[in-house]
Amino acid sequence: MAESRVHPAEDIDIDPPSERSLIIFGRDVSTIPCFRNSFLYGISIGMGVGFLAFLKTSRPQLSTHIGFGTFMATTIGYWFPCRYNWSKQKFDTAQLQQALQQQAIYEGTEKEREKLDVKLEQA
Repeated sequence: MAESRVHPAEDIDIDPPSERSLIIFGRDVSTIPCFRNSFLYGISIGMGVGFLAFLKTSRPQLSTHIGFGTFMATTIGYWFPCRYNWSKQKFDTAQLQQALQQQAIYEGTEKEREKLDVKLEQA
């Protein structure tokens, strides 16, 4: 008699998902905040503007220069505000985490009551 299998999927070897990463100068660029979005926006806008410049002028070299310039300007123009906001958010998060840790330490102590009394007197 043939043996019936209840779970035929158990025999299939499933490969774990490969971690695709790009290493530049010894650093994995997938871990750099804002890198992916900056380059995706830069590439897409640069190609679009370069293509439109080619349709307008029919000069390939000029269109390439315009497209590359637009790519650089868009990438840098998106990178710096994104990194500034990321740094600001990281700093604010660290401050909040430190304040919460201090609050947990002082909770229920005389020092916390003194702080509450001072705040109530100022109000």
